[in-house]
Amino acid sequence: MTQYSAQAAGVEASTAQLIRARPPRAATGFAPSGRVNTHQWGTNNSVFRGRGMEFAESREYQPGDDVRSIDWRVTARTGRTYTKLFQEERERPVHILLDMRAMMHFGSRVRFKSNLSAEIAAQLAWVGHDGGDRVGGLILTRNGVRDFRAARTRRAVLRFIEAISEETRLDDEIGPEFTLAQGIHRLRHECRPGALAFVVSDFADFDKKCEQELRRLSKSPHVTNILVTDPLDRALPSKAGRVSDGDQAISLSGLARAALHDYSQAFDNRKKRLEQLCRQRAMAFHALSTPDDPKTLLHVKAVQPKRRPQ
Repeated sequence: MTQYSAQAAGVEASTAQLIRARPPRAATGFAPSGRVNTHQWGTNNSVFRGRGMEFAESREYQPGDDVRSIDWRVTARTGRTYTKLFQEERERPVHILLDMRAMMHFGSRVRFKSNLSAEIAAQLAWVGHDGGDRVGGLILTRNGVRDFRAARTRRAVLRFIEAISEETRLDDEIGPEFTLAQGIHRLRHECRPGALAFVVSDFADFDKKCEQELRRLSKSPHVTNILVTDPLDRALPSKAGRVSDGDQAISLSGLARAALHDYSQAFDNRKKRLEQLCRQRAMAFHALSTPDDPKTLLHVKAVQPKRRPQ
């Protein structure tokens, strides 16, 4: 396990740091945002009516209803036999797709995008776990993908968090990377109806294929897209020094104004397309930059359309 030090602050995220990112219990659990209809017991209300712990409504008695559920007060008041219906509690798995590819290991203010994304994913994992949900996910790395089956145990969450911490290190070799579209495609096959899916990425390769996969994903789980950026993703300064990826370098002061404008325009267009898609497909959208505090993510309300497209 990597020792967290001043030199690594903002770059590597230790397991201890991600454990400390656990929100207070007051923030525990994701508020129900729609129908929950998975098939295992859990802590979230489902659309099914039956024998459960939470009263839903009373309706007139029908042949075959359990006589133990007769609502005697309503029956006495109306003169007709009524029975109680209860809200069943069903599980709502939480799936997190975390982008930790090479493009995420960059930052010009406070921290790397990978560091910010790691803390965001850790927060989401802890909130899901503390709310009684199964938590799992996929991590897109610089040389492939790591898959974590959704589970409810603390040990499973810690394994996921340890893996996130490992992927913030800079000592791994860069190999063939998955595209974001491939990651979302894989996530889609992990999610069942009623699940919660979170995509944490800079969406640098948000192309038509990726858009198509997001559309397909939005048909089943409730999706939240979290765009993680850096100020230099939005715009490059016209008067600055050199930027390097460790192998090659480019002088920002040598770029023409047209190139700087095209760079900024490409980012704006990509963000607008993502926001528009989220509105169309009833997906939540949040955007955080490297100078931002990831804790603010748990205190904002996403504006969603009233109806989910069929």
